[in-house]
Parts: sequence; C-alpha cells; structure tokens
Amino acid sequence: MSLLFGIDIPLASAFGIEGLSVGNDEARLRLPCDPRFANSRGDVSGGAIGVLFDCGLAATVRSHAPDRFGVVTVDLSCHFIASCAGDVTLTARCDRRGRTLSFARGEARDEHGKLIATATGVFILAPRTSQ
Repeated sequence: MSLLFGIDIPLASAFGIEGLSVGNDEARLRLPCDPRFANSRGDVSGGAIGVLFDCGLAATVRSHAPDRFGVVTVDLSCHFIASCAGDVTLTARCDRRGRTLSFARGEARDEHGKLIATATGVFILAPRTSQ
C-alpha cells in the first residue's frame, strides 16, 4: 500500500503517483515514467495523465481537511498540448470551494518544464464516515 498525502488511494498507488506537496489549496504530484502507461509511440498516455489530474485536482479541493472528506469527481476536462516520454509533474490549485461543489485547475509539465497538458475539474466533497 502506498499513501498519497496520508490517504490510501489504490488508483494512485497503481500508477506510482507521488505526492510532492499539498496545502493552502495547492498540490504538486509526480507521475514517474513507466512503460506500462505508454501509448504506441512510447509517450506517456493521455489516460495516465488523466489519472494524475484526477488525483491532483482532488487533493487540492480537500487540502484543507483531507481526513474529513473524500472526493467525488463530477467533471474533469483535460487538454493535451504536447507529448512527453518521461516523468510528469502536476501543479494544481483549488480555485473555489463551495457548499456543494469545488473547482480546481492544473498544469502538467515534463522533466524540462515544458507544458504538456492542462485540466479543470469540478468535485463534490463527501464527508467521510467512521468505519
């Protein structure tokens, strides 16, 4: 089991996503290059980058109280700009946390800082229930 910012997220673990920093409505995550997540050209697949965005944007909207909330993705829109054959770093920000919906955006960059994708997302904060 691998934890992302102290939370067990099996999908993030399966992709090897690493949490670099979280707090103050921002998060940074890293998707290490892995040939299992490559497309037919050997570049990081859009699906893998989408998983990174989903995990990273969700982390920002619950960054104020990660132990109190889970997150439900309502909408995630990714825009792919350039290909990438190495590690991907995501910087994400929560733009607004409302009573029901929270809004976030992010940028994914390659190892050299080149912008490869952007995304926006809408999320519901779901209070965790004790088990």
